[in-house]
Amino acid sequence: MAVRHQLIRKPPAEVWSVLRDGSLYTRWVIGTDDSWNRDGQWPAEGSEIGYVVKFGPLEYRGRTVSRVFEPGHRLELESMGGKSGSVRIAITVQPWGEDTLVIVDEHPLSGPAARWHNSVLDAALQLRHRAMLSRLARVVESEQPEGSDSGAGPGSYAEEGGPRVGA
Repeated sequence: MAVRHQLIRKPPAEVWSVLRDGSLYTRWVIGTDDSWNRDGQWPAEGSEIGYVVKFGPLEYRGRTVSRVFEPGHRLELESMGGKSGSVRIAITVQPWGEDTLVIVDEHPLSGPAARWHNSVLDAALQLRHRAMLSRLARVVESEQPEGSDSGAGPGSYAEEGGPRVGA
C-alpha cells in the first residue's frame, strides 16, 4: 500500500476548500491535464469529476467518483481507468496545531493493476504522492481562503461551469 503524508501550513478549512473544487484537481493531481466537476455536486458521495490525461497526441478522458465524504475529515475516491481497472484514493485531513496533516493512501482496486499490484508499483506511487502532496500544499498555501474580499480573479476559487483549458 502506498501511504504518504504532508504537513500543510494552513488550517484544515483551507485544505478542504481546494479538495471541494473539482476544477482545481489538475493543479495538484499528477498526470491530469484538465479536470472539471461533472455533476455540480462534488465531492458529495456518488458525485464525479472528469479528467483528461494526455500521452503525446493521444488523450484519455476518465472520471473519478467520490465514494466516501466525511466533511472536514475524509474523502475516498475511485478513479476509473477503463480496461486497466480502478484505483482507490483515500485522503485524510487532520488538524495539526494551526496547520493540517494530509494523508493519502492509494492502491489499485480492480482490474489488471489490482492483480499485478506489487512493491515496484508502490514505490512508483510513493514518488507520485510526494510530488502530488507537495503540489497540493503549494496550491493551498498560495491561494486566498474562500470568502476573502479579493474577488474572483486569477487564482481564486470561483466555480467554473465546465472543463478548464490549461492548468
